[in-house]
Amino acid sequence: MAAGLALGLVGVGRIGAFHAQTLLALDDVSSVTIADADPARARRVATELGVEAAETPEMLVDAGIEALVIATATPGHGPLLRLAAQAQLPAFCEKPVALDLPTMDLVRDEVAKARIVVQVGFQRRFDAGYLAAHEAVAAGAVGRVLVMRAATHDPVSPPADYIAASGGIFSDLHIHDFDAVRFVSGEEITEVYADGAALDAQWVNELDDVDVAAAILQLSGGGLVLVSGTRRDPLGYDVRLEVFGTGDSIVVGQDARSPIRSVEPDARPRRGSAYRDFWDRFEPAYRNELAAFVETVRTGAPSPCSLDEARAALTVALAAERSRAERRPVSIEEVGLAQSPQKG
Repeated sequence: MAAGLALGLVGVGRIGAFHAQTLLALDDVSSVTIADADPARARRVATELGVEAAETPEMLVDAGIEALVIATATPGHGPLLRLAAQAQLPAFCEKPVALDLPTMDLVRDEVAKARIVVQVGFQRRFDAGYLAAHEAVAAGAVGRVLVMRAATHDPVSPPADYIAASGGIFSDLHIHDFDAVRFVSGEEITEVYADGAALDAQWVNELDDVDVAAAILQLSGGGLVLVSGTRRDPLGYDVRLEVFGTGDSIVVGQDARSPIRSVEPDARPRRGSAYRDFWDRFEPAYRNELAAFVETVRTGAPSPCSLDEARAALTVALAAERSRAERRPVSIEEVGLAQSPQKG
C-alpha cells in the first residue's frame, strides 16, 4: 500500500482546528503540518494535536508537503492559492475564495496555468441529504423544477469584526445556498432580486450590511427559488432546502433535530436537541469533503468542487448584493461581465 499524504494546513481557528483533526483521522494521510497568522496559536494547536508547526506558510511549503489545506480568513485565500500554484501543490480552500470577481479570476488563471487541482469548501455538496436531492433531480424523479426554497438561519450573530470583513450576508452566509441550489437543481441561476434589513443588531447598518435577508432567484429552466436568512435563530441552526417539481416534492434538513416548532395541535414534539451550529449540523459533510479531497489528490481525479463552481456562487452573491443596494432585479450576466478583469 502506498504511503499516506503529507499535508499542510494554514489557519487553525475554529474550522481549521476541526479540519486538522479530521485529516489526522484519515487513513490516507501520513502527517499534517500546520501554520497560522499567529505563530503562537499554531504552536499551541500543534502541541494539542501532536503535530509539527511551521512559522510561515512558505516554510510549510518548503517542509515538503504534498497538498495544502487553506482555512484562513478570506483575505488569505487568494495569496495562499497562488503560493500553492507556484509550488505545484494541490489545494483545498474554504469558501469564499475571494470577495470580488477580479481577484477570483486572477487566482483562477494562475491555478489553470499551474494545472493544479483545487477543491473549494462547499460542504453541503457532501451532505447525505443534499446528495440525495441532487440525485433525485438528476434522475428525473422530481420532474421539472418549479420552485425551490432555501433557508439558512444562524443561531447567533457573529461579532462585528467578523461581519465587517465577511463581504456581507450574501457572500458569507447565502453563498452556500446559492451553490447548493445550483448543485441540486443542475441549473444555472440567471437573475436575482434581493433585499434585507438590520432588525436584530442595529450596528449592522453601520457596516452597510443586513442581518435578515431574502431573495428570489430565476433558474435557467424557468423555475423560481425563494431564499431566506437570518443571523439569529432562537431555536438553533436551521438550514433547509425544499424542491417542488412536477413529479415530487422533497426537502433537505427537515428531521428530528430541525430547529423549527410546529404549532399544529397534533404535531409531534422535536426529538432531541436542535442543531447548535454549523459543525453540529454538517460534521459528517466536513469529514466527507476532506476525504474526497485526499482521494482526489491520490488518484488525480477532477475536483469535486472547482474554482469555476465557486466563481458561479460568488457571482450570484455579488448580484444579490447589488440588487439589495439598487433595489432592482440584477442579471448574473450583468455582474459577471462587469466585474471580470480585462484580458490583455
